[in-house]
Amino acid sequence: MDSPDQVPRAKGLAARLSRMPTGAKVFLILVGALLPLALIALFTTLQTTRNAETEARERLRVLADESSSVVENVLATHVAQLAEALAALRNNPADAESCSSLTETMSLQEGVRFAVADGRGRVLCGARFTAAGSVVLQPGQIFGSIVDGGLILRVGGRDGAKASAYYPVTTLGTLARPSGFVPEYGAALVKGDQRLVLRNLNGLGPFNRRETARSALSIDDLAVEMSIPGAPISSPLMFATVLLVLMWIAAAAIGWFVVDRLLIRPLRRLRTSVGNYRPGEVLDMKRFGAMPAQEIRELGDTFRDITRTVKLHEADLAEGLVRQTKLTREVHHRVKNNLQVISSLINFHARGAKNVEAAEAYASIQRRVDALAVVHRHHYAEMEENRGLELRSVIGELASSIRATAPERAAGLGITLDIEPLLVNQDVAIAVAFLITELVELAVNCNPTTQISISIRGGPEEDRATLRVNSPALVEGAELASLLENRYGRIIGGLARQLRTKLHHDPLVGAYEASIAITGRP
Repeated sequence: MDSPDQVPRAKGLAARLSRMPTGAKVFLILVGALLPLALIALFTTLQTTRNAETEARERLRVLADESSSVVENVLATHVAQLAEALAALRNNPADAESCSSLTETMSLQEGVRFAVADGRGRVLCGARFTAAGSVVLQPGQIFGSIVDGGLILRVGGRDGAKASAYYPVTTLGTLARPSGFVPEYGAALVKGDQRLVLRNLNGLGPFNRRETARSALSIDDLAVEMSIPGAPISSPLMFATVLLVLMWIAAAAIGWFVVDRLLIRPLRRLRTSVGNYRPGEVLDMKRFGAMPAQEIRELGDTFRDITRTVKLHEADLAEGLVRQTKLTREVHHRVKNNLQVISSLINFHARGAKNVEAAEAYASIQRRVDALAVVHRHHYAEMEENRGLELRSVIGELASSIRATAPERAAGLGITLDIEPLLVNQDVAIAVAFLITELVELAVNCNPTTQISISIRGGPEEDRATLRVNSPALVEGAELASLLENRYGRIIGGLARQLRTKLHHDPLVGAYEASIAITGRP
């Protein structure tokens, strides 16, 4: 279950927007806010253009209908004349009147050629001309074919007779030309996939469009196709469209610029100044420039007042720390001197003891006072750096003190040290010193001339080390058990609890082992 302080992470588009800079977000918001106005203006411009295109299409439809009507009337008349002459000449090949009438009708259109032939291919009227392909026609069937340079119309008769007429492009183009003043146009005669261009539509630029309309003829699926330039994208229209887009972008950019100068950039500088703040400094509002918003100025003044207050508090704390350090050093100095005085008094009374037991009791007390004094002296020396106490030097001095205060019967006592350079705090150092003192005294009481090995080594854990005290005198025996039960057991057990560890005893080799906390290495 999420804690109240945890903010749920956004996903998808919201996550991407949250990672965007504030300036980009402001720009996008302004662009979106101004977009409806830009779309309205653009729609008005496009609607004006669409109206112009509609008018152009209507005008083109009228032109196409007019041109197709003229072409259809001429071709329909010629087809009727061809069919009539074909029927008359088939019945009477010498019918000069029918041929003459057909020739007169055809001659009205410049460039038109025709021929009427019987089933054997003999020309009965007109002049033979080359026609692409051979088509078998049914009586009365009309067939039109588009060839290079013109149009051929064929009319079928009985017994294979047929009449043909050829219309060049120039003649068809003249027929298809609309009457009166018309704009630039293009015309073509089409039949299925075949296409005969009567007039090319020239002068189209890269921004011009073409409007096309087709009007069907009643002759063999022929149709007239007309095309004119569409409503042009004129310079004023292009200028208006480009200006509209530029105004849209400029409005968003100006809004972003104002917000960036007055809000975002001063906030970013303020954030950088606060992030780089170090105790003791005072924020300088001059670096924010002369144009931040009034609210940002007030926020900056608040931060400046806070940093000034923090600086004053830091100075007071530093002064108090100096005084506290002096007092602490003075207290430690007096404690060290008092421990030395106590040690001297114990040593003085020990020399005046009247029996050996009293002297050994004084010596035992002095060893413990010396152990505390050693730790305190090293702690006093490390106060400036406060890294911790170095165990090697502390235990080395402690071992020398124990040998110096050992009783005469322990003249053969030997202490071997194997200590790694490790750092501990004062509480651990005092408990370790007392524990080593108790175990060494326990071993000496069991065997005054015994050999003792003390080792401290780091373990697999970075913050733990292993203390080991080994001596043949600590091997399990009746005397050792008696001393532990009557005097030393409770003491070393209490010291182990103070170290927050367990003290393990190996009775076969005579070793005590405990895990202690360390603060690091020098």
